[in-house]
Amino acid sequence: MKDLQEFERYMAHLGEGLGHADRQGGLRGYCTGLMAPLKRKSVEPMAAHLAPSATRSRHQSLHHFVADSAWSDEQMLLRVAQWVVPAMDFSDGGWWIVDDTGFPKQGRHSVGVARQYCGMLGKQDNCQVAVSVSLACQAGSLPVACQLYLPQEWADDPQRRKKAGVPQGLEFATKPAIALAQIEHLMAQGAPRHCVLADAGYGVDTAFRERLGQMGLAYAVGVTGQVTVWPPGHAPLPPKPYSGRGHVPTRLRRGDVRHEQPLSVKEVAFGLAADQWQNIEWREGTNFTLRSRFARVRVRAAHREHLRTEQRPEEWLLIEWPEGHKEPMKYWLSTLDEDVLLERMVYEAKMRWRIERDYQDLKQELGLGHYEGRGWRGFHHHASLSIAAYGFLTAQQLRHPEGAGKKNAARSQEPALPTHYKPRGSPAHAAPRPIVHHDFAAAYRRSLAQDAAQVSVLPAGKRKTTLVTQ
Repeated sequence: MKDLQEFERYMAHLGEGLGHADRQGGLRGYCTGLMAPLKRKSVEPMAAHLAPSATRSRHQSLHHFVADSAWSDEQMLLRVAQWVVPAMDFSDGGWWIVDDTGFPKQGRHSVGVARQYCGMLGKQDNCQVAVSVSLACQAGSLPVACQLYLPQEWADDPQRRKKAGVPQGLEFATKPAIALAQIEHLMAQGAPRHCVLADAGYGVDTAFRERLGQMGLAYAVGVTGQVTVWPPGHAPLPPKPYSGRGHVPTRLRRGDVRHEQPLSVKEVAFGLAADQWQNIEWREGTNFTLRSRFARVRVRAAHREHLRTEQRPEEWLLIEWPEGHKEPMKYWLSTLDEDVLLERMVYEAKMRWRIERDYQDLKQELGLGHYEGRGWRGFHHHASLSIAAYGFLTAQQLRHPEGAGKKNAARSQEPALPTHYKPRGSPAHAAPRPIVHHDFAAAYRRSLAQDAAQVSVLPAGKRKTTLVTQ
């Protein structure tokens, strides 16, 4: 079976980064279990599925591989990217998509668990939250970095940190700061400088946007209606005249009249003329074309002008205000080129939906949220292996779209919105949308049973240690 041979080559490629040959069996078994038709993809049910007559020993080996074995998550995700990225077509653009996802948890002992916003539930609750960065093209996307967010209460508790195996040098960092560190590391590896997409949880952070600009990365990030900007006709006052004593004033000032003060982006939207709004189509959905009403205007971000000596550069404020709505629905700040067409800007900003698809597939089909251990290493190992299984399926679909079959057909169709997607602050739900070819998983499981010893594999060949693009 061609898929099995391809999977063996993939496993051999990933296995080169594990450090020890005896970890190959754990890698192959764990990834196979994640692609199996199981309701719960934690270690015990996967072990029972893989080895019904030797469940206990298989459980111990899989648990050791995911919870204790000291292989590198960074190396694993890098090798997954090396396999998948060459199959991605960036001729119509590429994007880095930043987001976070929550995992509801009971108790307080699992690493990083705290009462915080959980997107899966649409409210504050007891959960873990992981920050990820995905690399996307028009036809697919892949998470290439993933890190657990460690709340302040965990970061400041030495006993809990030690018990959960949190790395000693790891300090508290906000989610935007974690995402920036991930992107900086990807850039240092030689990754391409695509446009960064993120929702308002990241876009409202001025330091996040400024750092992206310093790295030479364009962005199209969501913001809330309360974010303030300097629209055309509004500007801060220059520094006060020098009095002849003390330091020479150099910092900008806000005045008392309206045009000397910034406006919220919501106020800007309400002030736009009717002829500035256009109906834009940006993607074909399953049942209808996705369209809405948009406007844009050049603005300068307003934040702590009293500490600045000059205004920030101009950028785009993009606004979505559907017909019939009492007020705008979404806002973005973007540093895409000044001459970019409005249709293209909308298309790029809306590409963030792919991260929702990643999370949906990873959680519903590949057990991303099913890990039951409490430690830092186990959490990240399980996430990396879920992404590894997802990477293989993504690469197969990108390389052989005609062979996806009925079970994978839903993945190639683009719904009006991902069926499980809900904005921050609203109840969330998820509808099943299978992507895993379970016949393949079953066939591979049989091949493992027929050859309990190490299966010979085709050499993966030497590969670069940086992300590869076309």
